[in-house]
Amino acid sequence: MPTATGTFEITGMHEDPWHQGEAGPRLTRAGGSQRFSGDLEGEGLVEWLACYANGGAHLVGLQRIDGRVGERNGSFVIEATSDHDGKQSSGTWRILDGTGSGELVGISGTGRFEASRGRTVSYRLDYELG
Repeated sequence: MPTATGTFEITGMHEDPWHQGEAGPRLTRAGGSQRFSGDLEGEGLVEWLACYANGGAHLVGLQRIDGRVGERNGSFVIEATSDHDGKQSSGTWRILDGTGSGELVGISGTGRFEASRGRTVSYRLDYELG
């Protein structure tokens, strides 16, 4: 199974609370854009639902990546989860079946990402092309 590694830079962000009261955790919708480099090159867009509690956050989202994986061009959608402990974030990716387009039709796989402070995130994506 091929592996893509590299980094992505967060190029834009937004966040809109939909629940923030004295009782219970703060809930928000958040999103952003990214620029990927390394074995995966291109642009990404992500939309998150976030729950902030106990000094950290848990996020679930969908991320669309448009670019190149290896020598093939196209796009695909990833289901992403992330946890933030107040200092760094880490998370997992799963490519959603049937979302590949262009030369990436049939792509599948899973991966991880990690970010310390700052806007640069390292990633690893293990993938197969159909």
